[in-house]
Amino acid sequence: MRSIRHWTPRYVRNRVAAALYQRRNMDKPWLTPAANSMLATLLKPTDAGIEWGSGRSTCWLAQRLATLTSVEHDPAWHGRVREMIAARGLTNVDYRLVTERDPEGPERSPYVRVCAEMPDRSLGFALVDGVIREFCALAVLPKLAPGGVLVVDNINWFLDHPTHSPASRVGKGPANERWGEFVRHVAGWRMIWTSSGVTDTAIFFKPCAR
Repeated sequence: MRSIRHWTPRYVRNRVAAALYQRRNMDKPWLTPAANSMLATLLKPTDAGIEWGSGRSTCWLAQRLATLTSVEHDPAWHGRVREMIAARGLTNVDYRLVTERDPEGPERSPYVRVCAEMPDRSLGFALVDGVIREFCALAVLPKLAPGGVLVVDNINWFLDHPTHSPASRVGKGPANERWGEFVRHVAGWRMIWTSSGVTDTAIFFKPCAR
């Protein structure tokens, strides 16, 4: 049986507010309201971007970036989002369906390694919001340009940070060794942690070269 201990009055208020926001903003990414507001000003029309995990974010991002590579693992969902892209007439999206698994481990997965095709320091933006997120987050770090923006959704599931959102790792440390490695890599990066009280989204900024 699922725990209901997180159903406090605070959580109920946050859950209602989050539901109302999503209902009123069906065209925006399924991120926290604060993250969406910041991204609306952070993204540049000259940026190349990548996202793992497609959906409402795909069209929204494509309308604000020069190019977007979007990686999806679910065939049925890929079909729905492909129709959304076509309906909006977007031609700057390289939309990939990648279902293969590599027997040597997730880090060798074609899903993760889509970004291996991209030159180092070439991306202005990356969103990690799909499967095997720790491997995607690590793989994309060298691909980000100085000053580039990295977004990790549901970050409270993976990293230890003060938050009231349920299923969080407050006081527990990173979720696994790979997330621990990620923390070490971004230790000197500027980061903004946003929360709706239901789920959290973190925005990381790659330091600019001196």
